[in-house]
Amino acid sequence: MGKQQESTVRLTNKNYVAEAKMRSHFAVIDEPIEAGGDDNAPTPVEYLLTAIGGCVSITLRMYAERKGWDLGEITVNVRQKEELTSEGIKKSLIEEVSFEKEVNQEQRDKLLEIAGKCPIAKMVKEATPIATTIK
Repeated sequence: MGKQQESTVRLTNKNYVAEAKMRSHFAVIDEPIEAGGDDNAPTPVEYLLTAIGGCVSITLRMYAERKGWDLGEITVNVRQKEELTSEGIKKSLIEEVSFEKEVNQEQRDKLLEIAGKCPIAKMVKEATPIATTIK
């Protein structure tokens, strides 16, 4: 089992500006002006999309290195899609992966399979339970 991951987020008194600390790293979170924020930083959804894209690209690189495949730069574009259905707004995520170097069909098929094994994407797809307490 890997190390326990943790992030501590503190919402400041400045509209929706939040500060997050992860190990020795810091990030700022905000909302766009039209949502009541000051647009000083990415939104929580944008960080989630970034986390998925980062995880997918790293997962693909690790696999390719074990196979001896040179993919060059890996680009993962993740976006949220919203559709109005009879049950309300349905949200889904779209991932587009591209490689700097050419890959054959066999590699493409395997890399598509491996992309789905990214731990962050799996957490989202499998609806990881969240236990919330108030101290």
